[in-house]
Amino acid sequence: MTGPLVPFREVVLKVHSRCDLACDHCYVYEHADQSWRTRPKTISDEVIFRTAQRLAEHAKTHALPSVSVILHGGEPLLAGPARLRRVCEELTAAFDGVAALDLRIHTNGLQLSPRYLDLFCEYDVKVGISLDGDRTANDRHRRFADGRSSHPLVLRAVELLRQERYRHLYLGLLCTVDIRNDPHAVLDALTELEPPLIDFLLPHATWDDPPLRPDGSPTAYADWLLAVHDRWQEQGCPVPVRIFSSVASTLNGGPSLTESLGLAPTDLVVVETDGRLEQVDSLKSAYEGAAATGFDVFSHPFDEVAAHSGVRARQLGLAGVSETCRSCPVVRSCGGGLYTHRYASTEEGDGFDNPSVYCQDLAALVRGIEARTPVYAVAPAVTDPGELLAAQEDLTRTLLARLHADLDGRGGAPWAAAWELAGVLEGSPEGAGALDSVLAHPYARTRLLDALDALHEERPDAVDGAVDGVRALLAAAVVRAGLDGLRAPVSLRDGEVVLPSVGRLTVAGPDGNGTVLLRAAGGGFLVAPPAGGPERRIRHTGTAEPGWLPVRAFAAPGDLPGGGFVIDDLDPYRDCFAAPAATLDAASAERLGAALAAARALVEERAPAFGAACADLPFVFTPLTGTEPGEPQVGRHGYGALGIGADERADTLALALLRGVRRARIRALTDVTDLYAADGSWDHRMPWGEELVPFSRLLSETYERIALAAFDARYRDGVAQALDALEGAAELTIGGKHLLALMRKEF
Repeated sequence: MTGPLVPFREVVLKVHSRCDLACDHCYVYEHADQSWRTRPKTISDEVIFRTAQRLAEHAKTHALPSVSVILHGGEPLLAGPARLRRVCEELTAAFDGVAALDLRIHTNGLQLSPRYLDLFCEYDVKVGISLDGDRTANDRHRRFADGRSSHPLVLRAVELLRQERYRHLYLGLLCTVDIRNDPHAVLDALTELEPPLIDFLLPHATWDDPPLRPDGSPTAYADWLLAVHDRWQEQGCPVPVRIFSSVASTLNGGPSLTESLGLAPTDLVVVETDGRLEQVDSLKSAYEGAAATGFDVFSHPFDEVAAHSGVRARQLGLAGVSETCRSCPVVRSCGGGLYTHRYASTEEGDGFDNPSVYCQDLAALVRGIEARTPVYAVAPAVTDPGELLAAQEDLTRTLLARLHADLDGRGGAPWAAAWELAGVLEGSPEGAGALDSVLAHPYARTRLLDALDALHEERPDAVDGAVDGVRALLAAAVVRAGLDGLRAPVSLRDGEVVLPSVGRLTVAGPDGNGTVLLRAAGGGFLVAPPAGGPERRIRHTGTAEPGWLPVRAFAAPGDLPGGGFVIDDLDPYRDCFAAPAATLDAASAERLGAALAAARALVEERAPAFGAACADLPFVFTPLTGTEPGEPQVGRHGYGALGIGADERADTLALALLRGVRRARIRALTDVTDLYAADGSWDHRMPWGEELVPFSRLLSETYERIALAAFDARYRDGVAQALDALEGAAELTIGGKHLLALMRKEF
């Protein structure tokens, strides 16, 4: 087994090995492994002490921030209050100063009383209770040995937990599914008890001992759970349901929230009452000794258990599921199912190298929840260009707020003054609009990212650089807003001041450094030099004059007022591109601007839908050197920055424009939402070549090629096959599937 050792973050501690119920679906007493018969009934002082020491040692070795310990059985309350107090005391003492301790207990609730709950309040032990629904459902399995119902006593326990003084201990309800029960009645009975969480569990089964299917349906368990899901949605989703939340999370690119689903490595170990260390308890359903490791807390650290081959087998993620599962589109969500449920006895001994015995149920459940996910749950940026632009602007503002938080006062008076100026700008419509425009300029994002990197890397000039960068953004906003009388200090570096999205001003010689003051005045601005003396006046921000060079704006035919694009060959942060060209002279800039406008017009003529997309955003073009014509760059900038070779042929620039717009858009989408997950776990063949590529590249190149095909039919080859490959891929999230649907419409 390869890969790093995964430390245990969750420990099931068996404090009592017997139970006061005789549930006929219990994996401990009713399934293949009967080792409980040889265990001590109650955990001893020695086992408690050694477990606490070993676990604290493990947490310290791996610098774990927290560890969960679940008190379990049998029925853990049968251990009695004194024994449970000893467990809590030893664990709390061992973890003091090492890691946070999350104590929990899973119980049938029959013995629960204020005496126990007062103890649990003292040590903050959260309580989960097993309850299979209404009385009819619960009595199907959860009865006393003499057949009596346990339901009234369980309800009494839940009502105790719901009291105000104990409510904070209420962890939730665990319900084992039986498809013979009425799914609506089960959910109604559980939600009526207002649990913080409901956890539906599939009954433990293997290929040797398959689950009950009265009507033979291969999706009976999915159908039952989806009926619960529909009722739950009708009720307004009043309570979190772990299995539904987990599927929704993985469908949207997030992690699994339960061991029984998803590809996350297991991080759980079991300590039996005699101190033996075992794998997850559910393995007892497979065969005698399936959970055994041969280790115990007296002789072995937890790291030895973590390195055990059986434990490692459940930490391999995608590599640990069967070949059938690896090629299945829903494997990210189902994860091949619970490891136990894959077991089938074989002579070769590879009994877990199978799909889950609930395979078809899990696939139907994932697809059913996906189909029931409302459209509004998908990020609006996927379908609405305006929402994407707004999300990008929010992202840049978030970076500015994060920079303020990370500086944490280190910027001193200059930063305080800058932050105050930002508040003044936000306080007027003109100022807020101007600040929005400046922050929308792609190199504003680059400034903020560079400042954050410098702080986190603890560069010597990090604080001064952060102040300089934000001062420049605010000064540009002051000039754009035209708010007379508002002064903005801005740093002078090497004799120049750069106002992002506005232009570059030469104030002094190349050795000139310091601070100048700017203030707006009549369509231009005034500059007070650092050494004093009369203010210098720039009459109009959009007109070049000695020492002042504006960012050059252009319009294509048919652009609305305020539309168009700019060529920014001035901003020093354009060096995030590989080889930015030197500042163009006026004639060269005019020729490039005219060629770009002609390219825009050509796109609108030959691919009207994509021409409109090119006009949706005021793109910022930065000329590059040594770049192949027609191949734009999309660097580490905000939305809209495109690096292009200074080629003046409209047809070449039209292709570059189409490529650049699509590259910029899909990059911007991945900034604000998850279109795919587990990228690189599978290889995909590019239909227009033999190369094997990760999903992200297949998606981005197909997205780009659709636009090129609208402009030139030669690019249509392979697009249909690529769309089919994307649709069958496991990596796609719900948001990615919505994007794929739009791509099909475009094609």
